[in-house]
Amino acid sequence: MLLDFNRLKKLYGLSKNLSLQDIQILLKEAKIQSFDPGEFIYKEGSYDRTVYFIQQGLIRNYLANDKGEDITTWLRWEDQIFVNIDALLFEQPSRYFAQAVEPTQTLCLNFDVAQEIAQKNPKLEENRKYILREIIKSTLRHAESFMLYSPEDRYLNYIRQHPDIVNRVPDKYIAGILGITPVSLSRIRKRIASKDVQKS
Repeated sequence: MLLDFNRLKKLYGLSKNLSLQDIQILLKEAKIQSFDPGEFIYKEGSYDRTVYFIQQGLIRNYLANDKGEDITTWLRWEDQIFVNIDALLFEQPSRYFAQAVEPTQTLCLNFDVAQEIAQKNPKLEENRKYILREIIKSTLRHAESFMLYSPEDRYLNYIRQHPDIVNRVPDKYIAGILGITPVSLSRIRKRIASKDVQKS
């Protein structure tokens, strides 16, 4: 097996309905793919329709603006799925780059192959739809956070939800996700630290 059973259950939406036999159907088509730090998984213009499950490591997704600067839009790490959203959901070339931040090992499977298999198995089909819904939900929640929360609140929410990740990447990646500059991120941290000092 490429992965132990409990970890594979995470891949397919933590469904209690999946059996080892269900997962083995997909394992026959899946493969292990590793990436070195700085290596691209896909680039702008890619039609890559692979579904990646991260066993180890960290991936960042980013856009390049008209000044040639890259802006990180999301990070993914162990036991998470990532896909080329433009190619997979909108059937258009990617506007994004995906790059390994750390030595990364993934379990990968072509989406179209996975879809054919899932359509023959109701439990796999249910989990396939779950994964797509979760991808869309995560994207919408991130977009909504810019309308509902201040930059400081977005930062506090992010580090509360992902306390270990902020220590694994440069500040500019976190700043990009929050929609602010690294300088603004530094100011926010100083304000928070000042408030903590005043409370103590």
